[in-house]
Amino acid sequence: MAKTATSYRCTDCGWRTLKWVGRCGECQAWGTVDEEGARGGVHVVQGGATTAPAVPIGQVKAEVAAARTTGVSELDRVLGGGLVSGAVLLLAGEPGIGKSTLLLEAAARIAERDTVLYVTGEESAAQVRLRADRIGAIQDNLFLAAETELAAIITHVDRVQPRLLVIDSVQTIGNSQTTGVPGGVTQVREVAANLVRLAKERNMATVLVGHVTKEGSIAGPRTLEHLVDVVLSFEGDRHSRLRMVRAIKNRFGPTDEVGCFDLHERGIEGITDPSGLFVSRRSEPVPGTCVTMTVEGTRPLPAEVQALVARTEAQQPRRTSSGLDSYRVQMILAVLERRLNARLGGCDVFTATVGGIKLADPAVDLAVLLAVASAAGDKPLPGNLIALGEVGLAGELRPVRDVRRRLTEASRLGFTRALVPKGSLEDGVRPRNGQQRSLVPVGPVAFAPGFEVVEAENVWDALTHVT
Repeated sequence: MAKTATSYRCTDCGWRTLKWVGRCGECQAWGTVDEEGARGGVHVVQGGATTAPAVPIGQVKAEVAAARTTGVSELDRVLGGGLVSGAVLLLAGEPGIGKSTLLLEAAARIAERDTVLYVTGEESAAQVRLRADRIGAIQDNLFLAAETELAAIITHVDRVQPRLLVIDSVQTIGNSQTTGVPGGVTQVREVAANLVRLAKERNMATVLVGHVTKEGSIAGPRTLEHLVDVVLSFEGDRHSRLRMVRAIKNRFGPTDEVGCFDLHERGIEGITDPSGLFVSRRSEPVPGTCVTMTVEGTRPLPAEVQALVARTEAQQPRRTSSGLDSYRVQMILAVLERRLNARLGGCDVFTATVGGIKLADPAVDLAVLLAVASAAGDKPLPGNLIALGEVGLAGELRPVRDVRRRLTEASRLGFTRALVPKGSLEDGVRPRNGQQRSLVPVGPVAFAPGFEVVEAENVWDALTHVT
């Protein structure tokens, strides 16, 4: 009998190979190549028993999937209202950033009305108790277990019957019936699949804590993110008290919301109005700074972009960015040199954001361009100015979304002048033929008492308006 060959396939991009490798040859991802199975014909599968009969969609009870609040308002904002029964959530972040503190705080709030089981695999029960005493998270319905074996966790679930299960963390849990060490690709996939099955069978909300790699991606196989219903990223600087939670994947709510938290010695609490966290406070304008308004979900936030341009004797000047997309910053620098004749070839250019916020909104392009131009010319921009707009390679300014919401928040915060792309203030109705009818004339208009909005068509016009 001829020996059948086994093929291996990347779970991320589908690349195939005849032998196992640790790194995919196509997408260069580590730990994503798994055995696909022996070559041969397609196995014919016969019909089997069903878990429940199919019913008309109108007869399905939607109340089962209703979100229940966690008691932490900023976390509820990101989740879309709260935790859904039977949902599995993955919270990933760097070590020591405060994931356990946030989950312990949320578990204590939920334990005021429901039973919660908190399983720790990284710390002892006494260590978690000390943290609970410090943040005031002692509740009678909050059960604590220190386990690293999957079978033992299932036994605890059978005895406690919790409405919420917290696993801290999934990389420390192992299954003795599966080969490999805890934290390995095989073990993480097996443990996660069993916990997801357990959550769905018992209609029990489950939160898994995950580690991240040096590159900032979630450690373990990519199938871990596909198995769960919600993936949250916990971000922040260890040297700062500010923490942010972003939704990367959410089957029950938005994926563009952000929650802001203040981590201190007494625990962690949400920041309902983080407007002043990402803007420096100074008495006089400084060259190389510009304020913009970014939108995180439904929340407009002011953010300050800073730039420093310094002459250098090095053959390859440095281009360093912090909190901004480095490739987009390089594109903006190229537009500055080509369209505005800026001489940056012999200069180091450093760009950064204030407060550790990461800006991926295209609306910050104009603020980056003005900040670099201000630093290169050593001329400060007006302190009451905000700049919005996406910069194109031809030097044109493109309108961005939610301009009126951004300007309303800027006016509330005390800014009196805004620079936006031309056409940003056009409202209209869309008839059935698809034609857009303008209702507001284009040009400098007074958005609010004492608040002036100036529209610019390209980067040259924008620079002319602020100098």
